[in-house]
Amino acid sequence: MSKAFTKESEDDEDPDSTPQLPQGVKNYITPCGHQRLKDEFDQLWKVERPELVKTITWAASNGDRSENGDYIYGKRRLREIDRRLRFLSKRLDNAEVVDPAQRGDCDQVFFGATVTVCNSQGEEHTYSIVGMDEAEPGRGRISWISPLAKALLKAREGDVVKLHTPGGLEELEVVEIRYEAL
Repeated sequence: MSKAFTKESEDDEDPDSTPQLPQGVKNYITPCGHQRLKDEFDQLWKVERPELVKTITWAASNGDRSENGDYIYGKRRLREIDRRLRFLSKRLDNAEVVDPAQRGDCDQVFFGATVTVCNSQGEEHTYSIVGMDEAEPGRGRISWISPLAKALLKAREGDVVKLHTPGGLEELEVVEIRYEAL
């Protein structure tokens, strides 16, 4: 059977690369992270999608759709945009915005904290505990549900936390805790 007569399935597409929230867990997010998601949603909904619909309409008016690259690519891209819009809409609806700057002077590690830790080799590393949608481990921004963040939560300056890693048990000393706008 010719591919022109088969319907493409949305199941063939890769699911969104962002992990799903565990069941019954709130989607904590910083104000900056919430604004980034909102800006992405607005860009897709108000700019990219309407332009793409115009292109698809024009391509469809040209006739034969089976070999019309603009039409085929446009429909595929439209499905991608719609899938991302649904994902962002769910995340924004379930988001609980937590401003770390509002916490003030706190001596315990909670969501939004920037924590400096020292490992057994004397190396210091700084991590900011943020929401799942704004985590960037390479930049020191870790998700609040990551193993490292879970080990650090509720610790105080001077505490030693134990982290189970693939290389074995690692002990980290909490050196400094700050709350600032991220």
